[in-house]
Amino acid sequence: MRLNIALIISIIIAVGIVAFVFTYYQITVERSDLNSELEMRVAEVAGELADYDIFCAKTTQNEVESLIDSIQYRYNLLGIAIYFSNDSIICSNSTRKYINYSLDDISMSVVNKKIVSNFINVDKKSIYQFIKPLLLDNISYCAVIYYVDAEYIDNIISKIWFRNFLRWFLQVLIISLITTIIIRYGILIPINKTISWLKAARSGDVDSLNRQPNTKFLLPLQREIIQVANAMFEARTKAQEEVKARISNNAIWTSGRLKEEIKVILQNKQLIVVSNREPYIHVRYGKQINCITPASGLITAMEPILKACGGLWIASGTGDADKDTVDDNDKIQVPPEEPKYTLKRIWLSKEEDVHFYYGFSNEGIYPLCLIAHTRPIFRIEDWHYYKQVNGRFAKAVVEETKNEDFPFILIQDYHFALLPEMIRKIKPEARIAIFWHIPWPNPESFGICPWQNEILKGMLGADLIGFHTQYHCNNFLETVNSALESRVQWANFSVKRAGHTTLVKPFPIGIDVSLKDFEVIEKKENLSKLLETYGIAAQYVGVGVDRIDYAKGLKEKFLAIERFFEMNPSYIGKFTFVQIGAPSRTFLKSYTDMTETLEKEAERINLRFKQRNWKAILFLARHHSHEEIKPYYSSSNFCMVSSLHDGMNLVAKEFIAARTQNDGVLILSRFAGAAHELKGALIVNPYDTEEMAEAIKNALEMSSDDQHARMEPMRQEILKHNIFWWAASLLRSMRNI
Repeated sequence: MRLNIALIISIIIAVGIVAFVFTYYQITVERSDLNSELEMRVAEVAGELADYDIFCAKTTQNEVESLIDSIQYRYNLLGIAIYFSNDSIICSNSTRKYINYSLDDISMSVVNKKIVSNFINVDKKSIYQFIKPLLLDNISYCAVIYYVDAEYIDNIISKIWFRNFLRWFLQVLIISLITTIIIRYGILIPINKTISWLKAARSGDVDSLNRQPNTKFLLPLQREIIQVANAMFEARTKAQEEVKARISNNAIWTSGRLKEEIKVILQNKQLIVVSNREPYIHVRYGKQINCITPASGLITAMEPILKACGGLWIASGTGDADKDTVDDNDKIQVPPEEPKYTLKRIWLSKEEDVHFYYGFSNEGIYPLCLIAHTRPIFRIEDWHYYKQVNGRFAKAVVEETKNEDFPFILIQDYHFALLPEMIRKIKPEARIAIFWHIPWPNPESFGICPWQNEILKGMLGADLIGFHTQYHCNNFLETVNSALESRVQWANFSVKRAGHTTLVKPFPIGIDVSLKDFEVIEKKENLSKLLETYGIAAQYVGVGVDRIDYAKGLKEKFLAIERFFEMNPSYIGKFTFVQIGAPSRTFLKSYTDMTETLEKEAERINLRFKQRNWKAILFLARHHSHEEIKPYYSSSNFCMVSSLHDGMNLVAKEFIAARTQNDGVLILSRFAGAAHELKGALIVNPYDTEEMAEAIKNALEMSSDDQHARMEPMRQEILKHNIFWWAASLLRSMRNI
């Protein structure tokens, strides 16, 4: 009985301390956030009322008092006062009782000519005052004092105390009852083991709770404790989410918010990202080593996440100076200008590069999934090297996580379909996700692959498989259902095979965009100057930004532009389309031939409509930095995305993010994943030349009002579902598995 009481008292004290510390921390953060929010609101009001400064010297007192009353009502303020001296203060009657509490602060503000803001207590009521000094008649200073009721902050804090106390009380009650039963019918040794195990519940380490002691008669207690601990963890997470949501206006994810979210999700564990393409390549130019960022939607998506949370990125080293920049462990801190995370490079032989990357990945899987009328090629030697490289990366991941019990591993794209199962066999406790950045075809199409079963089994080694759209998820599940002996659970979109369950979910990827990017820029980039460098003058400009790839529909785009000029000859000499094409996979002859074909096609169209100092199509076939592309995004009349098949296509979202004035038009292929989200775009069939040409005409002639009506909701969409939201959604799903 004494042990029972002692143990119960110990539990009450321990849980109480944890609850108090957490509550105190939560309240501290909440109060700070609420105070900051109040200060920002009043400062914004003061800024908006800056035009009223002139009343201090040039209006009558009655007019000032009338103005004060109207401002108080309009902005829901407790009071406003105009201070000229201790003997000359203009304010409403309700405000006069606050003045005596503010005189010292007002004098300080006027003397120092600085804004003073703080909280005062009037009649046991919390009041926030904001004192702004103003120059009067360019001779002396007066001040405007704003008073706001801050009592609601104390009310919110009181509610938090009450809720957390009630939660603590219920937790203590439940744990105490269960402990009493166990002590009465149990023995001391298992109890001591269970007490040690209970530290997991108090620390909030949910993963540790799964390693309960092997005492069969204590299993009901252990299950109950796990449930309680999970509830505590979820409650804490929700509370933190509420605070962060309030900071971010209940919608907008930022790198800071993601960083805090990841702290909760990972519990100090390292996030490991695996991809074939590295985010930074070091290349040699003469004796100088330059660091470049390759053109890749994957890098555009993952880079902000690693910058926000740190971690490790494992990728192939492809630059001719990559080996000269890493340490003894083949690692380097990136980005070079401000290191935020670690890049580990894996060195592939020439044979591995040829067969794994260019062979099986890009001549086999890529065209198979894109369904863009390019026949996939499958060679047995390519397959052997694909397995070999996947094994090498699996070994690297296992080595980097040897000291972690439950590592979080995020695998990227079709290059590593076998990797999840390989890692799972060695580290069964790992949390593994693979995100497929390209589409997934129907079962009949994917059945072309001779090793489809091996690929599916490899992917199902993951806990979570992500695609851009639900359509691709459905195709994958149907493929598994037709090819493997497994149980596809359509109710929750999962696959159960060999005792392991894999969730299959859509995660439409976003871009790195925040409220700062949505600030209206009154002055546009001077696009005409950019065109002058190429000897071109044009009244209207369209832009396309793509990798040179058969799936991007570049030739179809050029033909549509040609047809546009046939149908609208009045635009000849006035409209130029700028196509920025980033070379890719230049090792493959088909890709170099494609670049040559596009250059010839652009030249043919330009010769057909030739005019002095003008081109119909300006084809820039080289790598461009984001800063180089940005003026085209922000100042062109429209952007055209003509993908024949695409997972998402982030160019469409980057163009929208650049339109700070809510103008411009997006022409978007219906076969791009982005078409499911960006409903304000002109959705077209890139195979329909007539429809594409008509869309160009509509884009150039669309009214400003229609442009705004289409662009504004799309900008809100990409802001709400940005890359930080995507990462948080993906990692939450990994945690909850």
